[in-house]
Amino acid sequence: MTDKKCSYIKRVSEVFVSFLWLGFTSFGGPAAHLGYFNQTFIKRKQWASEAQYAQWVALSQIVPGPGSSQVGFALGYHRAGLLGAIAAFVAFTLPSFVVMVLLAQFGYHWQGNEFLSRLSMH
Repeated sequence: MTDKKCSYIKRVSEVFVSFLWLGFTSFGGPAAHLGYFNQTFIKRKQWASEAQYAQWVALSQIVPGPGSSQVGFALGYHRAGLLGAIAAFVAFTLPSFVVMVLLAQFGYHWQGNEFLSRLSMH
């Protein structure tokens, strides 16, 4: 494997791990996520300039969908191309997806449980 290819795979992996960590630790909506992204990727890791980040945030406000998803995609793309963008999106949304599936399974499994039904009546 060439050094260039190794470097690219390393950047994609770094994007995935960084966004996965934020996916597990950041709470709130898109506005809060944008703050986490700025602190982590612009100020601490210096993946892009403040001006670039501001442009991505501004652009995310005029296109449909959650701004944090779009800015995360842009950060991943800027850092590691299309695979980096996909890695950022998947890694950041994966923890929420897993929690929602687990909660749905919990609700399905305990549906009709007498104890929980009594709790909800009070």
